[in-house]
Amino acid sequence: MCVEDRISSFPDPILCHILSFLPIKEAVRTSIISTKWRYLFASISTIKFDAYSMSGLTDRNIDSFKNFVDRLLKSPDQVSLDCFRLSHEICSWNDGDHDFDISGWICAALCRGVKEIDLQISYLEDILPAVLFTCGSLVTLKLDAVGHKFKFPSDVCLGNLKTLHFRDSNFGDSILRFISNCHVLEDLAFIECDFYNTSEINIQTPSLKRFILDFDLREFGDLKYVVVINAPNLVYFQYTDIVAQGYTLSTMKSLEKAHINICGCDAIDSQTIATHLIQRICNVRSLRLTINEGIFRTSRLPIFHNLIEFEFLGRGFNGREIWLVEFLHRMPNLKILTLDFPALEVPSCLSFHPKEIEISCFNTHMIEMVSYFLDNAMILEKLIINMDPLTVTQKKKARNQLLQLVKSSKKCLKLVVLL
Repeated sequence: MCVEDRISSFPDPILCHILSFLPIKEAVRTSIISTKWRYLFASISTIKFDAYSMSGLTDRNIDSFKNFVDRLLKSPDQVSLDCFRLSHEICSWNDGDHDFDISGWICAALCRGVKEIDLQISYLEDILPAVLFTCGSLVTLKLDAVGHKFKFPSDVCLGNLKTLHFRDSNFGDSILRFISNCHVLEDLAFIECDFYNTSEINIQTPSLKRFILDFDLREFGDLKYVVVINAPNLVYFQYTDIVAQGYTLSTMKSLEKAHINICGCDAIDSQTIATHLIQRICNVRSLRLTINEGIFRTSRLPIFHNLIEFEFLGRGFNGREIWLVEFLHRMPNLKILTLDFPALEVPSCLSFHPKEIEISCFNTHMIEMVSYFLDNAMILEKLIINMDPLTVTQKKKARNQLLQLVKSSKKCLKLVVLL
């Protein structure tokens, strides 16, 4: 029976586009299908070298791998590149015996008009070519440098760069100059990074829509910098840090979602400073808040008129956090409430209007709190209880208590119990 080969009848550009979704190993293996496929892999637009593509390398074939990459990237008359990615695994082979030309590979990708570069390399000293920071085709740049201290040139010009991500890296003041020269930047992220000898983290990027400033809370230090953010068009904001010396944030009228994870510091007035931070994001629609103490001055908190979804993760709370109840009272349009902390004591005078409440870490001491929510959440439609931490006996007892509470509340709502 003759089976028609319809895929091979596709035009070469379509076949190359399909191959670009495969790991580089699998793309190369297609060269044995037929004469038509023999060199198609060399024209793929996405080149990624990760742990899978480098598995099976030995001292005997590592030089052949190096030559293959050289030919793949540097051969003339190649198509433009959408993405070039190198993972950490390549560093284990880049020693004095083999000496990969990583800088040359990056330059070759840049010469082919690459749009995205993603480098996960332990040591970037003398690897990043200067032309990387003046590339007009680059739209996305991601650098995971594992403790590398970046010093950027003064003539940075990335006119089309929209996404810039750093991970596990250290910076001085040159990073701020770098960012200021990226005039259409929309997505900026610092993940587990550190700023040294810096008195001010100043982000002046009106085009920014997504910003992550995520420091390692395990490394408690004496923070002497203030955070200044001028990003009026920000849609997503994620911030993890010890409370800084101060915050100056532009009004974020377009803010849709914020994740705030902060810890207080005894050396400064954490309550006043943290309250000022939360005041500047009062237009947010969805807020996830993680703190280890009541660090907000509730008398100074604004009304969150746009907030419809609130998730609270408390560390080390004793259940007597009246300030949180007052905080909830400043969310008049709240629809979804998720709590992950010990039971909360609440005053009987408070009423609020969420349609959905989730308690993600339920324990047997929370029955009274659930009863309060049933009595005071005026338009509650759905109550989600996660009982995963409980024993089988505790789950059975708590489930019966919850069902009884729902029946006695005379509310028409859906109770979801996650066992």
